[in-house]
Amino acid sequence: MSLLLLHIVQVVVAVIYCLFAAGIVFGYAAIKPVLKREGAYQDVCRVDPNDEDAISEDTCVEIHLNLMFTTAAVATNVAALPVGAILDRYGPRVCSLLGALFLAVGALFMSFENKLPFDGLLFGYLFLALGGPFTYISSFQLSNAFPKNSGLILALLTGAFDASSALFLVYRVIYEQTNETFGHQSFFLAYLVVPAAIVVIQFVLMPAQSYKTVGELVEEIEEPITADLEPYDQIDEETALLHEEERQHRAEVVSGIQELLGTTKADKQARKEERKNEISGVWGVMHAYTAWEQIKSPWFILICLFTVVQMTRINYFVATIRVQYSALLSSPALAERVNDFFDLALPLGGILSIPFIGAILDRTSTLTVLTTLVATATTIGILGIIPHSMLAAYANVCLFVLYRPFYYTAVSDYSAKVFGFRTFGTVYGTIICFAGLLNFSQSGLDYLLHETFNGDPVPVNVGLMAAGLVIGVVMVMFVGVKSRGIKRKLLEEEARGAFGGSHTSTSTREWTN
Repeated sequence: MSLLLLHIVQVVVAVIYCLFAAGIVFGYAAIKPVLKREGAYQDVCRVDPNDEDAISEDTCVEIHLNLMFTTAAVATNVAALPVGAILDRYGPRVCSLLGALFLAVGALFMSFENKLPFDGLLFGYLFLALGGPFTYISSFQLSNAFPKNSGLILALLTGAFDASSALFLVYRVIYEQTNETFGHQSFFLAYLVVPAAIVVIQFVLMPAQSYKTVGELVEEIEEPITADLEPYDQIDEETALLHEEERQHRAEVVSGIQELLGTTKADKQARKEERKNEISGVWGVMHAYTAWEQIKSPWFILICLFTVVQMTRINYFVATIRVQYSALLSSPALAERVNDFFDLALPLGGILSIPFIGAILDRTSTLTVLTTLVATATTIGILGIIPHSMLAAYANVCLFVLYRPFYYTAVSDYSAKVFGFRTFGTVYGTIICFAGLLNFSQSGLDYLLHETFNGDPVPVNVGLMAAGLVIGVVMVMFVGVKSRGIKRKLLEEEARGAFGGSHTSTSTREWTN
């Protein structure tokens, strides 16, 4: 198998197993009715009929199941930080194997939850949530195998993440078609096939270490021979062997580039990648910094704050869509129709958005991408407060399911271009982790919705939209100013070189000042 074919197979297989593992917990709305019918939490929600202050049994079950989902959603995002650190240190194979382990444990807990001395549903769903990012984030590095289409690869993986929520929807259909005989115990036992397959795939097909970009490979070739090797006038048998190993390694790198791109295409592809980086306008701006320096910079703080607001909006909408539209449409029946449409549209949106996301990320500047994110988020916010309109409701759902994968892919693309893959796992993981922790604020938003505003979703939605708009505008202005500064510096260097002046390299540290 040629190297190019191997890379294609790796991407296809990664997309397939992400489809069954990456974000299955976000199919919560689909599996929730099944768990209710199977008697979830009824043993801990027995209500004394003589206690007038006690909440109803159905409300008690609802609270426990919503807590199960909230915990899983937060864990999915918080896990990004340890995933990033493990990915940077030990490579994608170790990450994926840990993900398979978590998925297996979660499936077993869910299957035998009624025989465990603890809350098997809560911990089972938690481990399923932890398994997702370990398999999903560790696959990002495969985009380096196809530099020209890296955005498309990221979009495919993100689309698989979104579409994976359909797994529980498919299961619910099977559950209903089998007259409820195929219970969740049987389903999660059958699901053990997925983590087992991931383990086999990692050892048979996937790389142990992350792929490098063409630019990184070229830099590796151009680096001088290791400084700590003995000079040739002091050469002996051992140092001669080290020199030979160094030459052999560089020859293998050159061979890898040529096999991937073709001998005559290697330089052309490197120029194309450089051109794509130039289109970004901010590529490499923080690559020279340590992870801690990157995290302290406005480049990190602004995207992190924007992600906090958008992730809270996204997960809050997923959890409360029926409640919101029951109030906005003044009809629980119409709200149920919107919810059913949303259950189907959410995984489809991840798939349909793939070609558009790839094209946008690969062919437009980072500034354009961020501007599109802010404008789309604001439009969704406006559609989400229009009352008594099914058209606005369906338009809101359609735009939301397309925006969600675009947003997550854009954040990972921004992190790779601005901060680089050397610290990608740590920096991207910190963004998602911090945003995930603050998702517990959903409990406060629920209180505001039900108690303060008497079920009216408009005030909460307006507040979230306004926060996202303010932070987004500041972020776009900052990136716009900095990208123009970077372009001006590059043009000045080109002008000095063209007129034969002294050429002094401008470091990325200077660009950020």
